Amino acid sequence: MSDFINILLLASPVILIAMGFIIGKVIESRHFRSLAQREAGGGPLLTNLKYLPDGQTPQATKFCIGGVVIASDYFKTFGAKLKSLVGGRLRTIETMLERGRREALLRLREQAAEFGADVVISIRLETAVIMKNKQGKSYPAAEVIAYGTAVRTTANDNI
Repeated sequence: MSDFINILLLASPVILIAMGFIIGKVIESRHFRSLAQREAGGGPLLTNLKYLPDGQTPQATKFCIGGVVIASDYFKTFGAKLKSLVGGRLRTIETMLERGRREALLRLREQAAEFGADVVISIRLETAVIMKNKQGKSYPAAEVIAYGTAVRTTANDNI
């Protein structure tokens, strides 16, 4: 019986780590699926151009913002720290930032759609690391803000 308890005590951290890793992967893949579904739903055109295309006249404009705070889980943080020792791309951090950018742009698009916009121009993205512990070390967490000018347009037929 004591051998079984010893094995269980040794195996439980490994089981918990494996469960945390699997649960994190499942949650991340669900978020990516949700992003893909929402992106396929359509909405106003998003562009970083400063001006409307020729032939379009603005009816109304509104400044729109989409923001999100996103963080990495413990296991990805640990993996990124190990990877930073040898160098190379930190894919775990890249996926976190990709999710943040896509979510911020979708929230911007949703706000513009509520306004009834046809296009959002002058889109910009800002990212900031927002979490630090008491020793000043940062955790992989970021705030991503997407902003731009939502425009309701009318087609100008005489151009």
